[in-house]
Amino acid sequence: MGEQPIYSTRAHVFQIDPNTKKNWLPTSKHAVTVSYFYDSTRNVYRIISLDGTKAIINSTISPNMTFTKTSQKFGQWADSRANTVYGLGFSTEHHLSKFAEKFAEYKEAARLAKEKSQEKMEMATSPSQESPAGELSSPLTPVTPPMENINGTDEICDTTPNSDTRPEPAQNALAFAHSPAMTKHWEAELEALKGNNAKLTAALLESTANVKQWKQQLAAYQEEAERLHKRVTELECQSNQTPVIKSQKTELNQTIEELENTLRDKEEEMEKLKEELETMNDLMEQKDTLTQKLEETELRSRVLEEQLSGAEQRLEENQEEQENFRKSLRTLLELLDGKIFELTELRDTLARLIEEAS
Repeated sequence: MGEQPIYSTRAHVFQIDPNTKKNWLPTSKHAVTVSYFYDSTRNVYRIISLDGTKAIINSTISPNMTFTKTSQKFGQWADSRANTVYGLGFSTEHHLSKFAEKFAEYKEAARLAKEKSQEKMEMATSPSQESPAGELSSPLTPVTPPMENINGTDEICDTTPNSDTRPEPAQNALAFAHSPAMTKHWEAELEALKGNNAKLTAALLESTANVKQWKQQLAAYQEEAERLHKRVTELECQSNQTPVIKSQKTELNQTIEELENTLRDKEEEMEKLKEELETMNDLMEQKDTLTQKLEETELRSRVLEEQLSGAEQRLEENQEEQENFRKSLRTLLELLDGKIFELTELRDTLARLIEEAS
């Protein structure tokens, strides 16, 4: 059946900055489809997301992964194989919760699959770890240690000869009895089988001693097979998701149109804001001019107030001087009145004296 999508959603994709390990770097300019895939042949779950033809997420779910909700609409998980941290921004909290539930579900399924695989591996490798004495009890039966498939599965190569092909003892006895040449032939075959059995026994002992080396080589083969399978799966996803890509392209075109309309609206708003900004600059210049004039007016007002205070002080002094002058005039008038009265009396006296003398 290969690898098939089992759950899809849409989200904005981010990756952690490899330099700072703190900042998020967007790997998609808009929301893209993020899907869970299940490979039935290898019993593996993966998270895959494509931005056009570029795979921006290719993460195999392992039992030690953890999906963490860092906010109401954002979640992240670390992928040690890819040596990065993925982040997803959703449009709603419901979508985030649904994705987290699926992550936990498929993580548990991956854990169970890994345990079953380990059990099969242990069952497959257990005969090579038993005592060689029991395996060598039959000198005519060649034994080959079990080998694992390099593709990472737990299938065991069956190298045991088919028991139906062995001749029955009675038939062997009859053949030896009627043909001395056949007897020699079977004796030669028996010696050859003994030699082959000895060689196989030595090979078995050597392979048993080199089990660890085989396991290391097997792990390397499995990693290489995993890498190649990821590449093949990525290419298959790109080819299998042609309808999805077309729908994504349609959605992208709609999104581009919406963004263009939004951009035009924003440009109009920018023009209005520029006009308002120019008006504000003019008003600011007028404000600065008026502020300067106000400061000059305040300065003049303070000067005038000082001049007015001086004038009031001088006026008070002038008033005091005038009051003193009036007092002096009154005194002079009184003196003048007294002198005039005396002169009048003197005139009257002189007149009487003149009249009396005449």
